[in-house]
Amino acid sequence: MTNILHRHSHVVPRVAARGEGPYVYDVDGAKYLDASGGAAVSCLGHSHPDIIRAIKDQVDVLSYAHTSFFANRPAEDLADLLIEKAPDSLGKVYFVSGGSEAVEAALKMARQYFVEIGEPQRRRVIARWQSYHGNTLGALATGGNLGRREMFLPILGDFASHISPCFEYRYRTTVESSEDYGLRVADELKAEIERLGPDTVAAFIAEPVVGATAGVVPSVPGYFKRIREICDEYGVLLILDEVMCGMGRTGTLFAFEQDGVVPDLVTCAKGLGAGYQPIGAVLLDQRFADAFYHGSGFFHHGHTYMAHATACAAALAVQRVIDRDDLLSNVRLQGDALVDALTARLGNHHHVGDIRGRGLFRGVELVADRATKQPFDPALKLHARVKREAMDRGLMCYPAGGTVDGTSGDHILLAPPFIIDRTHVDEIAEKLGDSIDAAIASAGS
Repeated sequence: MTNILHRHSHVVPRVAARGEGPYVYDVDGAKYLDASGGAAVSCLGHSHPDIIRAIKDQVDVLSYAHTSFFANRPAEDLADLLIEKAPDSLGKVYFVSGGSEAVEAALKMARQYFVEIGEPQRRRVIARWQSYHGNTLGALATGGNLGRREMFLPILGDFASHISPCFEYRYRTTVESSEDYGLRVADELKAEIERLGPDTVAAFIAEPVVGATAGVVPSVPGYFKRIREICDEYGVLLILDEVMCGMGRTGTLFAFEQDGVVPDLVTCAKGLGAGYQPIGAVLLDQRFADAFYHGSGFFHHGHTYMAHATACAAALAVQRVIDRDDLLSNVRLQGDALVDALTARLGNHHHVGDIRGRGLFRGVELVADRATKQPFDPALKLHARVKREAMDRGLMCYPAGGTVDGTSGDHILLAPPFIIDRTHVDEIAEKLGDSIDAAIASAGS
């Protein structure tokens, strides 16, 4: 019996007792390789001594002070580190407690920016179907996953509209090159801006690599450059949501670096603090801060725990460890090794349609038939079967459904810690392959 309202009332979760490196142990002593970083969070694994020490040291002197009274040194130092590593145009940081809060803040920043500069008619946001931007109401309204939106449609705002995703495996035609496909779907943004009225659109938001809802889908070459051109043409802000794919997960600190663009606002969270404390952030173009400064002077938003001293101290230690140990090089090295291992185990599997992603952010899409890309019947809940089988084998992965359209399709997301080595890669591929086979067998396919 539990007094917690867990995620699913019919599932009693195992109880975690401790973590060590890339492994989590439950109260019965069973060992699990954390191949998904929880939800792409634990990029340094568990119980890292440097991060624990930083948290303890901060709590010894100041755990928390409300930002209406004080700034704090860990937040200032973390902001300095992030701005030093960001493109020159990104000049300020706003700290919150997680990814949904970061997206909510970015949306409000975009809206208030246009009010401050005398364009209050700009209120609309354009996003993509099969995107995910968080579970708070503004973020959920912006996201494009039908399954996650359905329950709450009556209370979602009408400010967001959606265009097609950049999902090459599913939607590129056989007569298109990758580049041609990217330009075609990018130009849907131009058409949607024109449909809505160019002077009403505030921002376009997208994940550089789509995570939870579509199963680690990177854009094709040239897509985001065209998106940036369209935004600039119409004075629309570009918000890139890197809550899941950012902070080194794809092999560079910011995922957008690999697409050759710079956003006006970028959100980050999960890998920022590696799960040691709840934290998220928005990095924003300096002109936002200038507009606020010369306008009302006040950003009409805030949270009790924003710029939390202990959370910022933990995140600062995380980012310093990643730098010191050159872990982004290991992300790229082990990311390549993971693709090779997955391809060796699953590349010719009759029910594996696609293996994709960047760095240590990889997705495996399951299909009923490789030739037609037909997904499994959603009623089978194949993704849930894979998760059960994987946990029974000591593997934590992140399967999900609704890959294709929010209703049908199954995938597995992998986001292991940056500290893994080749032995962990091989363990992931072997246990995941066995789990997929067992799940499909249990479904009668």
